[in-house]
Amino acid sequence: MPIITNIEDLRVLHQKRTPKMFYDYADSGSWTETTYRANEADFQKIKFRQRVAVNMENRTTQTTMIGETVAMPVALAPTGLTGMQFADGEILAARAAEKFGVPFCLSTMSICSIEEVAKHTTKPFWFQLYVMKDRDFIERLIERARAASCSALVLTLDLQILGQRHKDLKNGLSAPPKLTIANIINMMTKPRWCLGMAKTPRRNFGNIVGHASGVGNMASLSSWTAEQFDPGLSWDDVEWIKNRWGGKLIIKGILDVEDARLAANSGADALIVSNHGGRQLDHAVSSIHALPAIVDAVGSDIEVWVDGGIRSGQDVLKAWALGARGTMIGRAFLYGLGAMGEAGVTKCLEIIHRELDLSMAFTGHRDIHKVTKAILYPGTY
Repeated sequence: MPIITNIEDLRVLHQKRTPKMFYDYADSGSWTETTYRANEADFQKIKFRQRVAVNMENRTTQTTMIGETVAMPVALAPTGLTGMQFADGEILAARAAEKFGVPFCLSTMSICSIEEVAKHTTKPFWFQLYVMKDRDFIERLIERARAASCSALVLTLDLQILGQRHKDLKNGLSAPPKLTIANIINMMTKPRWCLGMAKTPRRNFGNIVGHASGVGNMASLSSWTAEQFDPGLSWDDVEWIKNRWGGKLIIKGILDVEDARLAANSGADALIVSNHGGRQLDHAVSSIHALPAIVDAVGSDIEVWVDGGIRSGQDVLKAWALGARGTMIGRAFLYGLGAMGEAGVTKCLEIIHRELDLSMAFTGHRDIHKVTKAILYPGTY
């Protein structure tokens, strides 16, 4: 086993151990992938002010996200097909998050269902909702999330239509995935992955197959998903969903100040500054670049979080310093999951927490709540 010290080590191991079509699904962006790369690159431009001869004892990164106590301001983002990166992936990631003390959010497009994740965890998790044309299905999804005691609903607004991801098209990554000769040959070179998938019955989209009208198996799923994402989604639908859910609501996919104001006015509890990991509108601004203006506009009215490009605890600290009161990691935990299963997700969280804790100390702080943009070097953000 290689010595793992950072998220990049997990990425390399993930790529080695997971079939190409599923690794590429996790680690790709739309079109030229310019926004995907900018999400990471723009974090690197931000520099810290190092402080010395300050008391660094008794440090804490503990805070809250929508009122829930968290070990650090990090949550596991909703990611589709997580159970294809590693067998039972959503269950394993949820368990790792629960043990570490950070929230886990389950995607509508997960392999393990809401009920299966609830069965294998003891702490309420969050559920992410895509808005489909079939409103009856959406109502039943919301009821299932409520029955599973999900503590928040994360409503994604930036996937009304799908951005084009070249790698997915070339790999035949669809719903269901196409088992081409090339894909089968590649899978045969990943015996660990194959053995895990052979042992689990969870290989369908658990929230959809057997629940959506006319979708009784994977064969009928493709046409359903192609037709169901709703390009007519509006803020009226947000209100409709909010009223039916009745609990904590988080709006994901905000990148513009005007949309941030609409999100704040909607009565949601938090918004996530996000460009869908660079997987939708290519050449959109990076999430961390968009963050400060949105915090300035609505940060006093609604909790503002950010995702996209976070690969270290230093990135988390930079986001906090710029006003985010929470962050979400997607690819980072998927790298860990694909590399080592539940232990890999735990390793990812340990790496990020240690980097966050030490970097906070080096900038002169012991309590994350005392951290402001004053820790950042002027002119780099």
